[in-house]
Amino acid sequence: MYDYHIFCCVNERPDSAVRECCRKKNSLILRNHMKKKISELGLKRIRVNQSGCLDKCELGPIMVIYPQGVWYSFKSIQDVDEIINTHLLKGKIVKRLIIKS
Repeated sequence: MYDYHIFCCVNERPDSAVRECCRKKNSLILRNHMKKKISELGLKRIRVNQSGCLDKCELGPIMVIYPQGVWYSFKSIQDVDEIINTHLLKGKIVKRLIIKS
């Protein structure tokens, strides 16, 4: 059982696709940074997975954190670190990165 289960979109569309994709916005690099940082911190009750399309392509890269179901748009390593330090370690939502439904 995990305290948090995180899904980061790493979907990749062909160059000819009409919609954008998270992979071309460095989502895999950012997801790998998150996974490494969580491991370095010894946070064994947090699981970081990659996912296919989460259907918010224009806002990507996108992640969703369960069990709360909080959706974030994250663009940089600094955003990822803020999500780790604020949401995962302190239990507070990073309001500036949240995606409102």
